[in-house]
Amino acid sequence: MSKIALVDDDRNILTSVSMTLEAEGFEVETYNDGQAALDAFNKKLPDMAVLDIKMPRMDGMDLLQRLRQKTAMPVIFLTSKDDEIDEVLGLRMGADDYVKKPFSQRLLVERIRALLRRQDAVATDEVGDTEETKVMERGDLRMDPLRHAVSWKGKDVSLTVTEFLLLQALAQRPGFVKSRDQLMDVAYDDQVYVDDRTIDSHIKRLRKKMRSADDEFSAIETLYGIGYRYNEE
Repeated sequence: MSKIALVDDDRNILTSVSMTLEAEGFEVETYNDGQAALDAFNKKLPDMAVLDIKMPRMDGMDLLQRLRQKTAMPVIFLTSKDDEIDEVLGLRMGADDYVKKPFSQRLLVERIRALLRRQDAVATDEVGDTEETKVMERGDLRMDPLRHAVSWKGKDVSLTVTEFLLLQALAQRPGFVKSRDQLMDVAYDDQVYVDDRTIDSHIKRLRKKMRSADDEFSAIETLYGIGYRYNEE
């Protein structure tokens, strides 16, 4: 049973969404501000967090920034209909998805399930040996999609779901260019719009994390005005 943390200062949302998620088989923990959630997360992390952006004491952006210092667990933002700037900023900071308020609870459940499937640690009988699921090795890079595990020169690197998908898409075909539009299609579904700069921000964060394992990491090449390419070293 996956544990979902729901963080929102609207008690009606906490009550109704937690009831829906529990009915779908999830274990749910609710918090009405970011600081309360962070205090709990410092003791034990959930499998996923669903965060409102505007909250007292600590808002969703601050909470996400704290979380990304210690974990790559999936994060979905809940945003109001006028929060387009916050949506883009949240994605650039490392959120994996967002859902606009007022939202369909069925849509939220499907987004949660999709993200959990992507980083499911255990292969099921339905998982086949495909390019997307089998262990991939490209020089010093090793990626295990079923365990959401990445290593570079034997050192583990912790990536978000989005960062993992982008690196996987690039490394599957070394030397071939992926445009920003192609990378958007890999990382997001049709209901989530992101701009070129959001992809650039994810790549920047990805490079930074890879350089934490090797400060000379240079396998991801930028082709200005075109896209990105993975060069096997």
